[in-house]
Amino acid sequence: MATNLSLELQLRAFPSIGLDEIEKLDKELERYFKPKLYVQPSLTRSLVSFRANKNRPIYRWYKYKEGFSASLIEHLFEKYGVSSGKILDPFAGSGTALFAASKLGLDSDGIELLPIGQQIITTKQLVEKEFTASDFDELQRWAKLNPWKGVEEKVPLNELRITKGAYPENTKDAIERFLAASEKENPRVKTVLHFALLCVLEISSYTRKDGQYLRWDYRSGRKQGKKPFDKGVIADFESAISEKINEILVDLRPTEPVQRSLFPRPILQGKINLLTGSSLEIMPQLPKSVYDAIITSPPYCNRYDYTRTYALELALLNINEKGLVGLRQEMLSCTVENRAKDLLKINPKWSNAIIAADQQELLQAILKYLENQKANGLLNNNGIPRMVRGYFYEMACIIFECARVIKTNAPLIMVNDNVRYAGASISVDMILSAIAERLGFRVENILVLPSGKGNSSQQMGEHGRDELRKCIYIWRKV
Repeated sequence: MATNLSLELQLRAFPSIGLDEIEKLDKELERYFKPKLYVQPSLTRSLVSFRANKNRPIYRWYKYKEGFSASLIEHLFEKYGVSSGKILDPFAGSGTALFAASKLGLDSDGIELLPIGQQIITTKQLVEKEFTASDFDELQRWAKLNPWKGVEEKVPLNELRITKGAYPENTKDAIERFLAASEKENPRVKTVLHFALLCVLEISSYTRKDGQYLRWDYRSGRKQGKKPFDKGVIADFESAISEKINEILVDLRPTEPVQRSLFPRPILQGKINLLTGSSLEIMPQLPKSVYDAIITSPPYCNRYDYTRTYALELALLNINEKGLVGLRQEMLSCTVENRAKDLLKINPKWSNAIIAADQQELLQAILKYLENQKANGLLNNNGIPRMVRGYFYEMACIIFECARVIKTNAPLIMVNDNVRYAGASISVDMILSAIAERLGFRVENILVLPSGKGNSSQQMGEHGRDELRKCIYIWRKV
């Protein structure tokens, strides 16, 4: 990567790096941040994940596993005094931070690259601002009568190489009739019907989301590993789609009499503005010192490839093979297939961010260790060093932009996980916090969940079961 130390310079700086040296540097950084590290019993894994959204109206419609809960946003905003103004989420996902902030009366900007996240956000905005009583009645008709069942026409289901054969034949046939029938509806109803379909694709398919990829049930006919996967009950499409439409209806149903011409009640308080694309491309275009808070959960440095786990949804949204590869490369480097980005070509003003990462001693030791492991053939994937390097350098640029667009003394709140590769524990929390201090932030707290995250089964077999911290960082703009 042209934007950081060359491998030759790193070799000189760290002629022989082992796990003991990484652990020593990690302990030194931990001593430095010890006054900021707090274990918070109230921060359960349910709260800091989608699980706490499962029973909340509207938030529960689509199971966006990588998101955090609305309850967490409410808790953190109250704790850190975010009560007015405008917030930013550079990795908006399904929009939980945006909608939770809106309910609290704050305006918000969200940046989201993946079309599935964009679709979730725009659909929720539509039903809360534009849906009419007659639209509501039409949804009720769909839930009760399943009008797609009597349709002869079909709209062919877009497929990708990694989604072919994902559904039982009768389910695929039903989806294509559903799509054809929905074309006859007005744009608002059609949007909600397509969204409901997105919500039930996984449970109606042979697949299950599993971090780095889709797992395939043995009934799909796909080649299986040593232990065939059985996902259990595959939902009947008719039941699944009717149940989802009914769930949406329940959450939208008015609680008091209203005029029939408009959707029953104003729900949104603060304005929501969705910016579609990569944060690395969009953030440099944002004005300086405009946000009263930034709250986000970026992709973790954990090899999860969202273009694969959300492949069924992306296919339905008419993403083709070229588009899928493009999305994968635009994402923050979090998967081994990410190529190195020329960060200074994207924005020449990021030189200070690059220097901050160059000079972070623990990070450079980890990178050198991983390169040595690669050279000795000890990694299960040779893309790991490139991914880890890309992740931290790109995050340094994101942090630089956050410091530029946020107001003085305003908080940046970030949810993230630590990771481990080749036995090396990578303290993402402390490395990013150290970089943030060089780029204009003061570290106020690093809140630690009381229960950490264990190793992968492969790492556990070789390196034991040491838990990794899951944290929420609180930084304030100096």
